[in-house]
Amino acid sequence: MSHPTDLKFKTLQFYSTASYPCSYLENHEARSQVAAPSHLIDTHTYSQLVEQGFRRSGLFTYRPHCDTCQACKPIRVEVDAFVPTRSQRKAWNRHKSLTAQNRPLIFNPEHFELYSRYVTARHPGAGMDDDCQNQYTQFLLSSRVNSTLIEFRTPEGQLQMVSLIDILDSGLSAVYTFFDPGVAGSLGTYGILWQIDRCKAMNLPWLYLGYWIQESRKMAYKSQFEPHQILLNGQWISS
Repeated sequence: MSHPTDLKFKTLQFYSTASYPCSYLENHEARSQVAAPSHLIDTHTYSQLVEQGFRRSGLFTYRPHCDTCQACKPIRVEVDAFVPTRSQRKAWNRHKSLTAQNRPLIFNPEHFELYSRYVTARHPGAGMDDDCQNQYTQFLLSSRVNSTLIEFRTPEGQLQMVSLIDILDSGLSAVYTFFDPGVAGSLGTYGILWQIDRCKAMNLPWLYLGYWIQESRKMAYKSQFEPHQILLNGQWISS
């Protein structure tokens, strides 16, 4: 039996998954390149992986590795040069009375109830609305990097949004945000604006937004936060 101190456990390995149905583009097959073992991926290592286009879901660290499609493009916002659009300013002003509070990555029934309502409303039929508590915990509450939950409440104390954020060497990574689907006024946009503002307060130059997919309505919005950079052929290019 191998022991965790053996040499092979000290070296990060990469492997490709089998093909699976793409979550974002119909009639497309996807594959991922996965970094393993997960116990070697601490905050510093993960920061380097994010620079190379990786992303995490729980303890699973991956990047797109599809055979014939390159639609998924890593995107990051240039924080110091960011200028909000008129609609983004409206979203900020509409929700700026919300209070933000750091919370640990532990199960909170109130958070889970909000998450369940969000995925049922925003992702019907995608499988996420069949989620259970265990899947939620593995997806959002499992991390070996520097992560935090930020909850946003009204002045009256009503929970309206929760964001999971990774704090990396060169920026923040927006892992996932869920919010009250019944609240008008672009809560999701406000959440990204808040994270940009938080990067400025922490003197971090980048907000990593995961993958931008121009052909996907769910992912195309990310390019609206400018200026930003796209990772193309291993180089971050201003767009």
